[in-house]
Amino acid sequence: MGEILSQLKTPADIKQLQREQLDLLAAELREEIVETVSVNGGHLGSSLGVVELSIALHKVFDSPNDKIIWDVGHQAYAHKLLTGRLDRFHTLRQLDGISGFPKRKESEHDAFDVGHSSTSISAALGMAAGKDILDKDQKIIAVIGDGSLTAGMAFEGLNHAGHLKQKMVVILNDNEMSISPNVGALSSFLSRKLSSDAFIRFKKDTESILSIVPGFGKDLVNIAKKAEESLKGFMTPGMLFEGFGFDYFGPIDGHNIDELLETLQNVANIKGPVLLHIATKKGKGYAPAEENPPKYHGVGPFDKVTGKVNGAKPGSAASYTGVFGKTLVELANEDDRVVAITAAMAEGTGLNAFAAAHPDRFFDVGIAEQHAVTFAAGLACQGLRPVVTIYSTFMQRAYDQVVHDVCLQNLPVTFAMDRGGLVGADGPTHHGVFDMSFMRHVPNLTFAVPRDEVEMRKIMKTAAQHDGPFAYRYPRGSGVGLPLPNEIETVKIGTGELLREGADVLIIAIGVMVGEALEAAKLLSQQGIDAAIVDARFIKPLDRELLISQAEKSPLVVTAEENALQGGFGAAVLELLSDAGMTVPVIRVGIPDSFVEQGSQAELRAQLGINADGLVTTVLKSLNAKQAASAS
Repeated sequence: MGEILSQLKTPADIKQLQREQLDLLAAELREEIVETVSVNGGHLGSSLGVVELSIALHKVFDSPNDKIIWDVGHQAYAHKLLTGRLDRFHTLRQLDGISGFPKRKESEHDAFDVGHSSTSISAALGMAAGKDILDKDQKIIAVIGDGSLTAGMAFEGLNHAGHLKQKMVVILNDNEMSISPNVGALSSFLSRKLSSDAFIRFKKDTESILSIVPGFGKDLVNIAKKAEESLKGFMTPGMLFEGFGFDYFGPIDGHNIDELLETLQNVANIKGPVLLHIATKKGKGYAPAEENPPKYHGVGPFDKVTGKVNGAKPGSAASYTGVFGKTLVELANEDDRVVAITAAMAEGTGLNAFAAAHPDRFFDVGIAEQHAVTFAAGLACQGLRPVVTIYSTFMQRAYDQVVHDVCLQNLPVTFAMDRGGLVGADGPTHHGVFDMSFMRHVPNLTFAVPRDEVEMRKIMKTAAQHDGPFAYRYPRGSGVGLPLPNEIETVKIGTGELLREGADVLIIAIGVMVGEALEAAKLLSQQGIDAAIVDARFIKPLDRELLISQAEKSPLVVTAEENALQGGFGAAVLELLSDAGMTVPVIRVGIPDSFVEQGSQAELRAQLGINADGLVTTVLKSLNAKQAASAS
């Protein structure tokens, strides 16, 4: 544990440090971050890249009174360490530990809960407007990465901020997209000097003097402004942000603490919105992460000495994401109409192989899920078969486009939702536990949830051949280890499968819960209880004939899903049975009406009772209650 870092209890302690101590603190922060992430996994590269910025922010500003809003939160590990969480940092992303993202209930220094991109500017603007209404003496700072600036919401926030002219600072952390030229001594010098109080006063005074010159004062002011813009535009890419009404400064070296401190102190006192552009290196200070930023963006446990990521055990099953990527390439080889779309997650969604095999049919639209869906709709109007591959939790961002631009027009767009269900250590912002609820009721949409990797391939081919909107979700992690046949079959839409006969209870499951249901049936049989198991396969349309025929033969129905119970799969089964006039008791097993915190998938499933043991407990409790009621 670092000598300086261990002495810091609050951000106020940073202000007491001497300048020469700050570089040592930066090194200690990087050491602590690498040490913890190598064990727990996490977002390494982006957090290492903003160590100096984090120090400078807490040196200049007064958190928690001043508000620092981190976009997405991938880069907030140093911030956590500087705000009194060193003693808990080893629990990062663990069950009952600290979150991998800023959370207001975790610390007063976390100004806003984040996890999805491009929210910082809008949230910061709201806080800036709020402080003025309440007459609070605060400074508001948003930190946003260049990747997050590809989302429309960021530009909506910039546009509104420029209109309101609220005093706030937006820091653009340029670490990846090369939207700026290399940082040079001249541009850095200009940014620091043009942001100084002396220059700002000089500029305002000059404008005032020139404007009162009789006859052509205003023309002189316009000429002076154009001269300044020409100089800044020649050296910097600031004209875009100036167009939104921001005072732009940068780019400056985001790893030079002296430049950061001087510039932050200057811009903190400028009235109106300011955009400070800094250039950083992802993975700074840890060679493996510097050399391969995508690999260490969100990384699992690794050997901190060699940087080698701990791989799957020999003989383990392929991941669902890997099977998806492989299968989509095969489908595209067979059908020239198949195209793939991702929202800045080509590697995370397994589309790298598709991009290599069919580069002319692969599109990465950036962090722009809404655009991705409507873009796909346009492709479908031209007779193509687009597959929009997005994490389930991020599909929420494009809901209106799914309804209005795809389903209303009944276009053949496929939504492949990776990370459906519980995802583990990333916690509540990333669990994909709402898609069944918000997708299943949309007209024209077919929605399937395969139970294993073989079924997944069948569903994928079925979707590719379907003349209408089609969605399927699949979980994070490995499949069950089944061999993949070379030939991919299709399935009849709206058909489930009876996997096990039984007279005492009927368990209707979908997705990963089918495997848990089969295991529960084995455990129940040891106690003399005979369970029938149905894989519903489709949440929309449900297999009405199969479900009703099986429910008629059972005294108890249990539904099992890894989705919110409200409006989810179990609710759909209840609706079907109710509409059929059936009165069989139905017990639903799924995600309760609460946000699920972080932990491993196995830990969370056990905690929520949505595994084999949980199903056994539910069945036994229900049957015992039924017997007790009959006896009385």
